[in-house]
This record gives sequence, C-alpha cells and structure tokens, in this order.
Amino acid sequence: MKSVLPIVTVVAAILGFWVLAVIPMNMHLTTDQAQRDGLVVTPETPAERQAYSGLGLTLQNTSLISRTYTLERPRLPSPHQVGAEMWETVFERRVTSRRSLVYHGWVTLSATLVGFAIGTGLGILLAVGIVYNKAMDMSVMPWAIASQTIPILALAPMIIVMLGSIGIQGLFPKAVISAYLSFFPVVVGMVKGLRSPDAMQTDLLHTYNASPAQGFWKLRLPASVPYLFASLKIGISASLVGAIVAELPTGARAGFGARMLVGDQYGQPLVTWAALFAAAITAAALVGFFSLIERLTLRRMGMHAA
Repeated sequence: MKSVLPIVTVVAAILGFWVLAVIPMNMHLTTDQAQRDGLVVTPETPAERQAYSGLGLTLQNTSLISRTYTLERPRLPSPHQVGAEMWETVFERRVTSRRSLVYHGWVTLSATLVGFAIGTGLGILLAVGIVYNKAMDMSVMPWAIASQTIPILALAPMIIVMLGSIGIQGLFPKAVISAYLSFFPVVVGMVKGLRSPDAMQTDLLHTYNASPAQGFWKLRLPASVPYLFASLKIGISASLVGAIVAELPTGARAGFGARMLVGDQYGQPLVTWAALFAAAITAAALVGFFSLIERLTLRRMGMHAA
C-alpha cells in the first residue's frame, strides 16, 4: 500500500492539472462555436435572458465551462474524451481493423522487439569487448557516447532513405532505429556491471588460478545482472520511442506513429492523444514485464531487486 500511494498521488495530481488546463485551452474555441451556433450559454440575469431572446438566440441550460470538455476537436482533450476514444479503438474494433489501436500497437511492438533484441545483443557484446580489451575501451566507448549526440529525428529519415534505396523496407529499417536507441543503455549498464566486482573478489579468483573465462562466468556476469536489467528497462522504452519516431518521416500507414500522423493531418486530436496514451501504456507494460523477470531472476540467484 505504501508503494502504491505515491504513484496514485502523482497520477491524481496530473489528472487534476489536466482537467483544469482544459478550460483555458478550449475556452476560445467554445466561445466561437457557441456564437456560430447562435447559442448563449447560461445567461446570468433575467434581463440578459430577455435581451438574448429578443435577438433570436437560443438559451442553453449549460455553462460555458462544461462545453470546453465536450468539443469535437479540442486543443486539449479532456481525460474522459481520451478514455472514450481508447475504449472504442481498443475494445470495440476488430483487431484487424485499421482503426484498432491493437492492430497499430502490434505493428509498432514488432519493430520494437526486433530492434531491442538487436540492440541488446550488440550492446552486450560491445560491453564485453570494452571490459576485456583496453584498445576497444579507448577507441569504441567514446564513439558509442558520441553517437548518442545525434538527434534521432535527423538520423531516422537518413537511415530509412538509405535502406530504402537498396530495397530494404518495412519492419527492418524501424528495427534499426530502435536498436540504435536501445544499445547504448545496455552498453553503459553492462560495462558498469562487469566492472562492479571489487579487488578482493578478483584477487580471490587469481588465488584460485581462475581463467578469464571462469572469471567472466562465475563472477563478472552474475555481478552484472542487476545492472543489465536496469539497462534493459531503459532500453525497451527507448526502443519503443525509436519505432514510433521511425514511422513519422515515412508516412507509415500502420503503427502508433501512423495514428499520430493521421490525427495531426486530419485535425483529429483525440486520435493523436489516444495513440500517445496507448504507446505510454505499452511502454509501462514492457517495463513491468522486465521488472517481473528481474525479480524472479535475482530471487533465483539469491539476490534482491532494488
């Protein structure tokens, strides 16, 4: 209960701020819409009611504030509007429908998982090389750090166009971008983890005349597991972001990125916001899955998750 209360408090604060922000964000649109419809919203006095009726305007038994929460195309959708859009596109659409968020979620998730697997594999191999080879540590690690300074929004179109020019399209270009974002956290975490054993532990291995391979499997790799899982949770989120970013410059027809493009291009903010929240929920589910695997793995190893 103590661990849930802070989360609930933060979520409630965000929702409260969101609900209040809807009013100033949509008030101008609400007023314009009321004027176009010939409506006067909740006159305050009997004199105002008589004056408005004399102008031939229709009196509505509602407030201007309440109408800010029900606009069809608001600047800032209210929470219940986003929830209703998500419910419709997740539970009331066939999963094979182009309007189903489940369908678009699988398209993005497939590229995410492929890219994450590639990035994780490369990251672990690179980390092992950096730890055991001083030349790689001095040469490769600075380049790995420098690679993350390139904006992904600038790099993604270049990668997609380059791969498309040689006939590689579809899932793989998106997976490459996901791998690009996910491999760096794994490299950093694994290097830190593989170097985490202290001098007493490494001296003990030398006392037993252990080989480098035995030192890796018996000491360094087990010690790096907590660091690896911390990196994996960061990497899977970054990989999902990479897959979505890769869908934006290509005009993709499927995926969370495609739904965001549709919402922006056709003036349907509810579609964009529903895709954003669906992506956030997907990322949270993936992180939660790795947290569960982490607990089970560390418990089996006799360790405790942080």
